Amino acid sequence: KKVVYLIPLSVCVQRSTALYINQSLSGKWSLSNSNGSLCLAAEVPGCVHSALQQQGYIQDPYFRFNDVSYGWIALYNWTYVNVFTVTKQKVHLVFDGVDTVASVWLNGILVGETDNMFRRYEQSSFSWDWGPSFPTMGLWKDVRLEAFDVLQLIQISYVPLYSILSQWDIQVELLVDVVQTINGEVTISVPELDSEQTFQTQFLSGKTKSTFILHINTVLDTVRLNCNLLMKSIPQVYFRTVELVQEPVVGSPGLSFYFRINGKPIFLKVQSCLLKNLLQSAVDANMNALRVWGGGVYEQDVFYSICDELGIMVWQDFMFACAMYPTEDNFIQTVREEVIQQVWRLKSHPSIIVWSGNNENEAALATDWFSIPAFQRPTYIKDYVTLYVNNIRTIVQEEDESRPFLVSSPTNGAESEQEGWVAANPYDTHYGDTHYYSYTLDCWDWRTFPRARFASEYGFQSWPSFSTLQPVSLAEDWSYNSDFAAHRQHHAGGNQEMLLQAALHFNLPNSTEPQKRFADTLYITQVMQAQCVKTQTEFYRRSQSEIIEGKGHTMGALYWQLNDIWQAPSWSSIEFGGKWKMLHYFAKDFFSAVLPVGFEDDGTLLIYAISDLNHDLKLRVTVYTWTELDPVCTLKSDLVLVHGGSAVAVFKEPVATVLAGCGRCTRLTCLLTFHLEDPSSSQQGPTNHHFLCSPKDAQGLQRPNITEDKSGYTVTLHSASVAPFVWLDVGNIPGQFSSNGFLMVSRNITVAFNAWRPTSVTELSKSLTITSLMDVY
Repeated sequence: KKVVYLIPLSVCVQRSTALYINQSLSGKWSLSNSNGSLCLAAEVPGCVHSALQQQGYIQDPYFRFNDVSYGWIALYNWTYVNVFTVTKQKVHLVFDGVDTVASVWLNGILVGETDNMFRRYEQSSFSWDWGPSFPTMGLWKDVRLEAFDVLQLIQISYVPLYSILSQWDIQVELLVDVVQTINGEVTISVPELDSEQTFQTQFLSGKTKSTFILHINTVLDTVRLNCNLLMKSIPQVYFRTVELVQEPVVGSPGLSFYFRINGKPIFLKVQSCLLKNLLQSAVDANMNALRVWGGGVYEQDVFYSICDELGIMVWQDFMFACAMYPTEDNFIQTVREEVIQQVWRLKSHPSIIVWSGNNENEAALATDWFSIPAFQRPTYIKDYVTLYVNNIRTIVQEEDESRPFLVSSPTNGAESEQEGWVAANPYDTHYGDTHYYSYTLDCWDWRTFPRARFASEYGFQSWPSFSTLQPVSLAEDWSYNSDFAAHRQHHAGGNQEMLLQAALHFNLPNSTEPQKRFADTLYITQVMQAQCVKTQTEFYRRSQSEIIEGKGHTMGALYWQLNDIWQAPSWSSIEFGGKWKMLHYFAKDFFSAVLPVGFEDDGTLLIYAISDLNHDLKLRVTVYTWTELDPVCTLKSDLVLVHGGSAVAVFKEPVATVLAGCGRCTRLTCLLTFHLEDPSSSQQGPTNHHFLCSPKDAQGLQRPNITEDKSGYTVTLHSASVAPFVWLDVGNIPGQFSSNGFLMVSRNITVAFNAWRPTSVTELSKSLTITSLMDVY
């Protein structure tokens, strides 16, 4: 049994000093454009767009085509002005985030210039295929004065280090700014473990970093720290070990690629905020990891603190993505400052389990995304190594030895290093992690997916729901072929790709009423996305403990992407505003700790039992016709021990044999559901399904005539026949259902709604709509 300690860590610096002042300059500033035509009040933190909207100069930037209409904002230079007073021997004017190219003037004197939004001073705003173009400018983080007469503690960080002798050390680092050299005393203590040590030290004039190691003699599995130092508040931290394991795999060429946390191999589940709500939504969908993607921003401190609390592991990219970057001295210097600041800020958070230098830049070089002439390739490869290996990697390894560093994603990892950091094929499934997208191949066919060591990016697009789009559109926009629909789609051909993929297995909506047809089409894209990502993720989960033709041992499934930044089609499973798409409800099941997965191989039906912990499990398979809710037959398997972190085949029968045994079934008339049970026949994990044909070919599938009874925040549905993809929607009332998008094979089912703001039964009843597959035809 593991022992968990809740331990306060005390760090005390003994010194004599006058009062230290930390004065925020956030709040009201004045803002003007370069020709003087606009002068207005502006809130800091904020940006030019937010200030203009707050003062009524522009409307909602997300409405219709406003991302293009407001392009004029980026054509001006803008000036923020504030007035303050301070009297101290040493004063710092601190900008935590300036977006992006700016000069700072104090009393008419140029005191600094900025060119990096990710640095604190004493990028993606120009659109992706999932977001709008808002080239923002402004003071997007806090501005403050730090004034002192003797000493200032700039930052404290600490990381737990675990030695081969099963001993924990706490490495505490202090970054201080001292007016003049002084002697000091640093005491670090963990009273509950009778561990304390005092260090005599000298703080030299200027900015210096001091490192102290506290040895803890008690053997620990997990330690939680609650710390206070001077006037700094230190977040709670859990001790843990993390290893990136790349070693030979029995029966396969290449190397493994997985994370071992506290000595245990862990299968990572999901991808890269009404923040607490967003992260709780990830946990509620059984996700254990998120990737902070290199084309966005480093998240705010509270993001990582919440991840620490919720047990979410973070794959942290540095902010480089899908491009070749320069290596001139000034750029390298600003990157070095950025990396040092971000590592110092974030390394005390145990939720971060890996640093990654960039997104897809090794692959971009290796597969020649940018048509680089052959004679220039050596220069580009040299620049790549200079930036990511000689600088970023070197800094990270010097500043943080507690977690692994990857140069890129996807990458062949150790094999890429052997090939000079740019592998001939970074997508080689025998090594590292893999990104994979295909929108034209049949996503219901698991054979189209690469059997990778670690799937760190994959996915399919869908549209958000009508209630999310309605506030930023007009009635004339409510058509799948409207200018608005085309404008919101930033992935070339994406709208058509969604319909083509959906049409492989579903009839497309055909209502003669334009608004209903539009809403129905949004629904069918979400059904398609959910089913596609489900098939691919289940393939990765069942591949974790087997090698087939030298491939497999898959230990991660991080689909792209979790959340949206505007109301538009994207790969996300959570819409702008926090509403769950059908995919997110599906993820709650396909990331479940215990899961049955069914698939066909050469006419044989196989069902695997997957478990994160050791379980004795047996399988129950139920066969239905599309017409009736009474089972045609039921099949069972023997009890099987499924070890934690493994996938075991518990059922294997030719489909023809299964159908013949059920008497009156064909592929077109019947479907299967199945679930796992423990030795006492109690269900473990969700019920899953396997369609023997495409729903568009199903014989007997009919409109189910679902009715509902409402009681409080619960809804009981009644159905006359099998109903696939039953979707409950309460419009713009924020919240989540206990289940949604489900296959209904019972006459009655009760679903609860968890509201995220105060509401009423009347409001919910008025807003509720219920849709199933046959309701859109």
